[in-house]
Amino acid sequence: MASSAVTSSRPDRPARPNLAFRRLRGQRSPAEFAAAIRRAALEIGEQVSCDARYIGRVEAGEIRCPNYAYERVFLHMFPGRTLTDLGFAPRSSVRGRRARDTDDAPWTRTTNRADATRETSGACEPYETQHPYDPHHPHDTDEESDVLRRAFMTGSGATVAAASLGPAGLAPDASAAQRPARRAGTSEAGALEEAVRRIRLLDDRHGADGLYRRAAAPLRAAYALLDAGATRRTTADRLYSGAGELAISVGWLAHDSGRFDDARSHYAEALATARMTDDPGLEAHAFCNTAFLARDAGRPREAVRAAQAAQRAARPVGSARLMSLLALREAGGWAGLADRAGCEQALARAQALFERGPSDADPEWMSFYGEAELEGLEAQCWSTLGDWPRAARHARRAAGLQDPHFTRNIALYTAELADDLARGGRPDEAATAGMRVLDLLEEVQSSRIQTMLAATARVLRPHRRASGVSAFLDRYAAPPRTP
Repeated sequence: MASSAVTSSRPDRPARPNLAFRRLRGQRSPAEFAAAIRRAALEIGEQVSCDARYIGRVEAGEIRCPNYAYERVFLHMFPGRTLTDLGFAPRSSVRGRRARDTDDAPWTRTTNRADATRETSGACEPYETQHPYDPHHPHDTDEESDVLRRAFMTGSGATVAAASLGPAGLAPDASAAQRPARRAGTSEAGALEEAVRRIRLLDDRHGADGLYRRAAAPLRAAYALLDAGATRRTTADRLYSGAGELAISVGWLAHDSGRFDDARSHYAEALATARMTDDPGLEAHAFCNTAFLARDAGRPREAVRAAQAAQRAARPVGSARLMSLLALREAGGWAGLADRAGCEQALARAQALFERGPSDADPEWMSFYGEAELEGLEAQCWSTLGDWPRAARHARRAAGLQDPHFTRNIALYTAELADDLARGGRPDEAATAGMRVLDLLEEVQSSRIQTMLAATARVLRPHRRASGVSAFLDRYAAPPRTP
């Protein structure tokens, strides 16, 4: 593909390697350093999607300053140092730069363009892990919205623009996704990967209900990019992987908001993409979510078979944590079949694999899977088997262990706890947990959690005289609060 001339009056500025950051990495590999950054982020309640590719971009000078979330993490890791000490440029020097070139570089050589959102631009990393409506960061909203738009509008024209036409990074306009595109390059692949991260972060904090329909247009845009082709093979691989992961993310939004048929279609699309590109990690992820959906849809035998297929696909990935999660998916299926022995065996396998600890082979999408999720999924198994006291113990642990960033999961585990307590004959404690869920639902929109809470309310109605139950039922029945 021929490269168009750059029409800006400013000359291209080559990226300068960030030697200071490279020295900080020391003898650690990029993947090891990325893992250390992710751990440091969790220590201060941040959530960053750092991997070896990000480290490489920083060290190459392609990211001249980090976003605000990464800045907080780096300053936590290296106290007493400034961004300049870490080799970054002042934020003021990279903000407000105009997008300059909309054509991708030919695959035969590398160009360095000054567009603030291209992978080789040397600009400030544009994506915040803080939600753009976060009241603690009101000054970031307009700026971030503009950067998110540019991230998808530079490169291959209008196709990817559909993926980021709002401050949340999701498109309200589906029509743009249908327009033809030029061949995709690294900027489009990077924008697609960031769209996946963005959707996951928003779901973690706010639940699926408000996101699903806005996420459909980016998915159509992603598959339009695949049809348009890529400038080189490595970019094509990233596009296929990104499109598959986006299909799973959109499928999960459908799944969690009760649209099971839509979710099944999206997961099947991701599985087909994985099979076409021989991507075992993507295939395992698609089967993992298919197993979860089958369990929720009342097809436990399919859940078991899908989870076992996921484990076969995941073996080449080499991640014990991934195999642990897949064993839990299998356990959920066995519980649905009322096979206590099969469930217990799968749970034991999941626990043993989890205890091997994290590794560089763990997929990025598994950031949600920690001890809290392990406890929460085990609670669901015992609940399905009717062992309410045991389910309540695990649900309580899950809610207590969950990182505050994952607001939606805290609400989920607390709703599980309320239901287990109610069914286990402890209505007063169930009402207290139910009240906490109602508090969290002011921030989270999830049909799954609403359905669980409705079931708990039905169980508690005969116990209205118990301490706290009447207050919970009255608040549950009241109209939602308005701002």
